[in-house]
Amino acid sequence: MNEMINRNTSGVYIISATPFTDNGVVDHSSIDSLADYYLESGVSGITILGMMGEANKLSLEESNQFVLAFIKRVNGKVPVIVGVSSSGVNAMENLTKHSMDAGAAGVMIAPAAGLNTEQKILSYFDVVCDQIGPNVPICYQDFPQTTGVHISAETVLRLAKDHSQIVMFKHEDWPGLGKLSAIREGCDTDKVPRLSILVGNAALFLPQELQRGADGVMTGFPYVKMLVTVEGLHRAGNINEAEDIFDTFLPLIRYDQQLGIGMSIRKEILYRKKLIKSPFVRLPRVNMSKIDYDELSRLMKRLEYKLKTTGLGSVIDNY
Repeated sequence: MNEMINRNTSGVYIISATPFTDNGVVDHSSIDSLADYYLESGVSGITILGMMGEANKLSLEESNQFVLAFIKRVNGKVPVIVGVSSSGVNAMENLTKHSMDAGAAGVMIAPAAGLNTEQKILSYFDVVCDQIGPNVPICYQDFPQTTGVHISAETVLRLAKDHSQIVMFKHEDWPGLGKLSAIREGCDTDKVPRLSILVGNAALFLPQELQRGADGVMTGFPYVKMLVTVEGLHRAGNINEAEDIFDTFLPLIRYDQQLGIGMSIRKEILYRKKLIKSPFVRLPRVNMSKIDYDELSRLMKRLEYKLKTTGLGSVIDNY
């Protein structure tokens, strides 16, 4: 039986891109190279069909085929979480069933747009959890910068208490360090069960989030071995060394995190690393300009130089 995500899940759950050809067709050969790269980098798990995976731009058939192809390539080596967020609960239920039947370890769900009160969020997840059933582990994705839905720490804890299948919280609110601390301090008590907390936002605040009790990271930043190394060093208590390595990558992390154009930047990096055959991003998208390409080239070259001159390149093999 495949391992399921749970309230103690930790580590690096990399979010995969969805690779396309130059004509915008899903590129299944690049699925293999991406999955292999993630596994070779030592990730704890992989998340597919998230916002990084352009899930809202795929048809149901494309999503179903992608799930099957990716999980088959991973072949049970690490858990795979599938993003199933949808404006329709029935569509969410169908993709969830397909994913779990294919061997997924759980699903990730962001609240639907328009949930502008805490009570609406609670009522929505009452329906969602009832529809997909109690045996499917759920990761709640909190990314109000794109969903427009804001949730308090108190309501997160209420969801964890009311629904046994909500086992993981993907933290991406901004500013959000105080919220992360409140959730960590408020769960794993007599009244509220523990929640696994993985953080996103391209790992922009990763050292501080780990120091505040996050269990790991779930993001699509394409230098995966850095994430694995930093998370592992922190877990081992080598906090300063972890932060030194993180700081070396920070200019590129910050550049990658630009909302809107960030998807194009991230796919361009994956393309330059020869992990996908095309950097194509489906519409709607923000195209990179010549200045953007030149800036990215300079940042990548500076990163290579710093890794070589500081000796960190030997620490982060195959970064």
